[in-house]
Amino acid sequence: MNRPKSLPPALLGDKNSLSDHARAEILDLNGARPQAFLWQAFGAWAVIIATITLATHVDSVWMSVLAIIIVATRFNIFALLVHEQVHFLGLRGRYGDLIADLLVAYPLFGVTVESYAKVHLSHHKFYFTEKDPDHLRKAGVDWTFPMSHSHLARLLISDVTGLSFIKLLKGKRHENTNFFGRPRPSPKWTRPAFYLLVGALLTYTGAWSIFLMYWVLPLLTVFPLIVRLGAVSEHVYNLPGASVIESSPLIIQKWWEKLLLPNLNFTFHAYHHFYPGIAWINLPKVHEIFAREKLLSEQHIFQGYWAYLRYLQSLGDKSSAMATTPGPAPARNPRNT
Repeated sequence: MNRPKSLPPALLGDKNSLSDHARAEILDLNGARPQAFLWQAFGAWAVIIATITLATHVDSVWMSVLAIIIVATRFNIFALLVHEQVHFLGLRGRYGDLIADLLVAYPLFGVTVESYAKVHLSHHKFYFTEKDPDHLRKAGVDWTFPMSHSHLARLLISDVTGLSFIKLLKGKRHENTNFFGRPRPSPKWTRPAFYLLVGALLTYTGAWSIFLMYWVLPLLTVFPLIVRLGAVSEHVYNLPGASVIESSPLIIQKWWEKLLLPNLNFTFHAYHHFYPGIAWINLPKVHEIFAREKLLSEQHIFQGYWAYLRYLQSLGDKSSAMATTPGPAPARNPRNT
């Protein structure tokens, strides 16, 4: 397997390249944003409930398909909020993890804030090394671009048929349970109690068929597709020892992408690695500061998912402008870590 190419740098330096004033500005952006967290959580729940209610009343195949897609996009919001909580950027206090588990983790089945923290925080600490679980899990032909159309088709079929879901759950766990323990984890009994209560309510209301159609089906089919898109857009994998700048694209979502597939600024992922203590809502402000500090190479910032995916598939094409255009010289003191 050929080693993938590093990305053309959209960032010309990291946090060490900023002026003292810019660093002070970014320092003020640190900390949890519980209101933004709850707004997104309750907003996602509202969309899910309204969509399922409409789908059951309209009773149309096309409405059902649309509902499955919409519900899956809100599951993605749940997953991103779990990610926020892992970094203590959502709800603080004694019951922060428990509330987050009940609102956004347990509904995804097989995911908890505590279990995901062990994987994701290891990814941050051991970035693209042999101890990085994401780097190890996403090595191989399934994560190497350009990718043949036939191989890509097999991956997408695996996603929409539910075969990828088990792999997805396994990938959110970590063998070493001693890493990154939570100071106030949810009590172990709350998770089975949650599922027993849900099962009892579904039985009492006779809503199992609705649950299977509009909860389980989106979770097993469309949701893994969205997770794959997020993972592909997060980093270029199979680059052992690569820095964040070398392996993380900057993608500006188009307005319609924000409407159809909101991602809580996840495509500003390099900034998240520089500043894991800054909540999703403030990442655009970090981007503005880097722009003002002249630490961006505008021609290497992707405008929308499609532009980035098209670039990945063109990596083997020497005529690709983005693959061959050299970036400007690095700015002052760029330690790309």
